[in-house]
Amino acid sequence: MGKLFAVIRREYLERVRSRWFVIATLFGPVFFGALMILPALISSRDKASASGTNILIVDATGVGLGERVSTRLAGGIDGGAQAPQVKTVTMDALAQAESLATKQVMTDSVKGYLVLDSVTLTGVKARYAGSNTTAIFDMQRIEKAVQREVVGMALEKSGIDPEVAKQVLSTNVNVATERLTKAGRGGSGTLNFIFGAAVALVLYMTIFIYGLNVLRGVLEEKQTRVAEVVISSLPASRLLAGKVIGVGGVGFTQLVLWGAMSYLIFLVRQPILAKFGAAQTSMGLPDVSLGLGLIVLGFFVMGFMFYAGLFAAVGATVNSEQEAQQAQMPVVLLLVTSIMFLQNILTQPDSLLARILSMLPFSAPIVMPLRMTVAPVPPAEIAIALSSVALGAVASVWLASRIYRVGLLMYGKRPSVREIFRWVGQK
Repeated sequence: MGKLFAVIRREYLERVRSRWFVIATLFGPVFFGALMILPALISSRDKASASGTNILIVDATGVGLGERVSTRLAGGIDGGAQAPQVKTVTMDALAQAESLATKQVMTDSVKGYLVLDSVTLTGVKARYAGSNTTAIFDMQRIEKAVQREVVGMALEKSGIDPEVAKQVLSTNVNVATERLTKAGRGGSGTLNFIFGAAVALVLYMTIFIYGLNVLRGVLEEKQTRVAEVVISSLPASRLLAGKVIGVGGVGFTQLVLWGAMSYLIFLVRQPILAKFGAAQTSMGLPDVSLGLGLIVLGFFVMGFMFYAGLFAAVGATVNSEQEAQQAQMPVVLLLVTSIMFLQNILTQPDSLLARILSMLPFSAPIVMPLRMTVAPVPPAEIAIALSSVALGAVASVWLASRIYRVGLLMYGKRPSVREIFRWVGQK
């Protein structure tokens, strides 16, 4: 056991003392802190995109809809923006007006033009063309302004007082979401949604990065022939176990430090915003219990062991970085599968797809923590997922040790799949 601990200590300290570990450990909380602070800071100072009002409204309705839309855009975006230009034309002159407006866009005189005609008055559609159509928020503002003014004109036409119609149209109702659990109220649903996505991405990146570290470590030992010396005094299985535990400990340490430092940044978030004169927000902490945190860390540990074993097996079968890049693709694709369905699982955490992926050993380390942070999950499913990942980790490390003990001393030609299976079966 003393030799095993020596390997673990070497793998752990070699990486923890490196410059890149320090940089990554410090950069993580800074990045998360920026996500907490910068959006609120920017939104308190940033004015709406000028492209939302630097447009030309071609009005062929004959009832002044263009002027009404222009006024709403000027007051609806930032309360003091310059009103968009309005060009009133007849239906017969509409085609020529569109042609001239297109030339204005091409010469960058305006960002785009909005066409309002008789079809718009019926509530069917309006047309917009411009160079800023990918500015989604500007397009939503324009669409909302047109919708409100068309409805307003319809209300006035039906005999409703214009002031009453204006009050009705200016009414906005925001629906606040609150998560309920068996323990009671569980905080903001939106906050848990964001936190769940962050947990999944952090677990994915950590397992991926440190799994590759195991692969490169095995390959480096094989290329420098260090393994030949070490194996003479230590069984290959213990050498592999020491490497996996040591590198995994580095990833575990980094996750814990990221969590603690991100929490500290959250505590000083409001004072920082107040110092810069930014608007205060009521965002709290996500609904994460100590038990949930420990389960997430458990999934990380076992998930890392599962993928570290596979990466180590790949490293033992190759002789160069180029071969490693090709051979690691099946393992990488298994890991990527877990994150491919991130959006589907966030929006439907209890769907059949989410439940299946949270039970499979290669995807459960990421999918199950994601599900648990956004919605209540039955304890039986959590237990099945933990058992699945644990069995997968044991099988992966056992398989890797069988390949590792032979492949670590094999040089030259890359082995075929049949030869690798023969290594596994050797006693």
